Amino acid sequence: MMGLIQMFKILFLGLFIILNLNAMDLKPTYIYEASGSVTDIVSSKGKIYVATDASGVDIFDLKTKKLINKIKVAQIKDFMGDVIDAKVYNVDIYNDKVLLTAQAAKGFREIHIYENGKVETAIGIDKKMFISKAKFIDDEHILISLLGNDMYLYNYKSKKMVWRIDVRPPDAVFNSTFADFALNEDRTIAVVADESGDLKIVDIQKAKVIQVLADRNLDKVFKVDYKNNKIITAGQDGRCFVYNLKNNTDYFLREELNWFLIYGAGLTPSGKLGAYASDENNNVTVFDTTTKKELYKLGQNLMTLSSILFINETEIFVTTDSNKFNYYNLKDK
Repeated sequence: MMGLIQMFKILFLGLFIILNLNAMDLKPTYIYEASGSVTDIVSSKGKIYVATDASGVDIFDLKTKKLINKIKVAQIKDFMGDVIDAKVYNVDIYNDKVLLTAQAAKGFREIHIYENGKVETAIGIDKKMFISKAKFIDDEHILISLLGNDMYLYNYKSKKMVWRIDVRPPDAVFNSTFADFALNEDRTIAVVADESGDLKIVDIQKAKVIQVLADRNLDKVFKVDYKNNKIITAGQDGRCFVYNLKNNTDYFLREELNWFLIYGAGLTPSGKLGAYASDENNNVTVFDTTTKKELYKLGQNLMTLSSILFINETEIFVTTDSNKFNYYNLKDK
């Protein structure tokens, strides 16, 4: 039996080496500099919106690579009474409106919406909510996840909650705290990740969990992305899982010889390419999601990854817990 196990290990290692033989090392095409450490990044209409821990969002023009605007939120007082910058935890764009989930006093969080040059508070500190992440669903509604794994649909124009659900299964043996969620292209389905490792697929119209993807990641999923019926995860168990919901198949990738926590992952808009943080040097591996073949290694990322964003099939941003973040063009070989 031991001989058979050893043979399988050798075969797996051989396959791993073959798949990674032609991976190409790439340096950043350009290095951007933000106002503070980067927490989140999205793109829209030739611009990137970069959330920071410095009370705001920086807006860069993709063509000129220049900072063209800043969205600012108020500073806050910490527990000692000192005035500090408010951390912006996530940013989202919908029809030229910008959503910011920002730190508030006493550990609470607020949601602000920027439109026509003005910042309005959609959910204030008076709601006393521990909001982890929020995204637009349409011109009136926001999907919100709390740290405790409650999910809300909120009408920010009427200031009313439409529904609330707990995404944890009724038979859950412990309370899994929220980690991340991603929306499909038409913003009707959310994939929710938490510290259990299971993924919950939520139908936003029906306000219910319609599917659970269990027993793939065995620990907390830090990040999840969802493009063209494919899902990718970044797991504390050192696994990057890829799910294909169209044909109900899945597999995982892991650097067997260099195991560590995977903090970031992302997909191209088509889902044909994936990327994940693949070693302790903060390198990012770009791979073909069908063949699993590794194509590129993206280097020179300064710190622990916070986001991986493909803006199209060949251009990718990698942000870390630093004010500097990298842009790579995969055509620059």
